[in-house]
Amino acid sequence: MKYPKTEKILNQLVADLTQAHMLVHQHHWYMLGHRFIKIHFYLDHVMEELADQQDTVAERLIEINGSPISTYEEVLDLTKIPDQPGSWDVSMDERLQLILDAYKQLRDDYEEGIKVSADEGDDSTNDMLIEFHTAMEKRIWIIAAEIGQRPGAGE
Repeated sequence: MKYPKTEKILNQLVADLTQAHMLVHQHHWYMLGHRFIKIHFYLDHVMEELADQQDTVAERLIEINGSPISTYEEVLDLTKIPDQPGSWDVSMDERLQLILDAYKQLRDDYEEGIKVSADEGDDSTNDMLIEFHTAMEKRIWIIAAEIGQRPGAGE
């Protein structure tokens, strides 16, 4: 493997993107209350973006002769995003905060991947990670604003 550290962070991203997608999907199913219509449909776009990034990252792993994780057990072993059962007793803002926290973890993963892939000279992976990092920053801003926070607040 020409890029062993890049392979490791890309698998971390596969795990965290998979877990983030599940988290968003869970809140998409369990939400109630005002803003439901607006946020429910917004989360459809969020899930699509996460799925696209997950697929692209996993395919990049294969392109660099790596092996993407592909089981739920592997995801749960690697993910840094907490798992929790679905509940109807979570407010809309609490749901969005949990999603925001997952996005911040993904942003941090992308930042690490950008550094690692640059150090290993994997320019193509680096370019992909920079693009996805920028998308994460935008989602963080949008979700934070929806719950009355500025990006970076409390970090």
